Amino acid sequence: MTVNYTRRYLLGGAGLAALALVRWPSPASAVTATFEVEKSEIEWRKILTKEQFDVLRKQGTEYPGSSPLNKEKRKGTFACAGCDLLLFSSDTKFESGTGWPSFWQPLDNAIGTAIDKAFLMTRVEVHCRRCGGHLGHVFEDGPKPTGLRYCMNGVSLKFMPAEGVGPA
Repeated sequence: MTVNYTRRYLLGGAGLAALALVRWPSPASAVTATFEVEKSEIEWRKILTKEQFDVLRKQGTEYPGSSPLNKEKRKGTFACAGCDLLLFSSDTKFESGTGWPSFWQPLDNAIGTAIDKAFLMTRVEVHCRRCGGHLGHVFEDGPKPTGLRYCMNGVSLKFMPAEGVGPA
């Protein structure tokens, strides 16, 4: 009995340690450049919701399928929720089946990228070029013509309908 009890604690402790390592973002994943729009943590917290702050400023991720932008089909532009920089045209949005708004191409001079080694894998993180806000990741399994899938957190975006386009 004592052996099983000790083994259970050992395995449980190892599992918790592994979980901590997986959840803890590596320092390489944090965007550390300077940007046109710079604010203190307190200033960001005043203008962003808790969810937006977690994603845009702390490289969090929203739950798949939770964003109303997944169902957005109108013509328009998706902008950064932190600084309003225009990021993606609705013409490049597609249904990826991942649960996050996906695009095959950003607008010119809209995004920056960095290597993200969090969660024990290497990915390409996408951030807003102007404020550095974390938007999501880009993968090489998207549709033509680029073959890219910009998998974005809906909470990091705001949709701006084209002129003359009414509410959904």
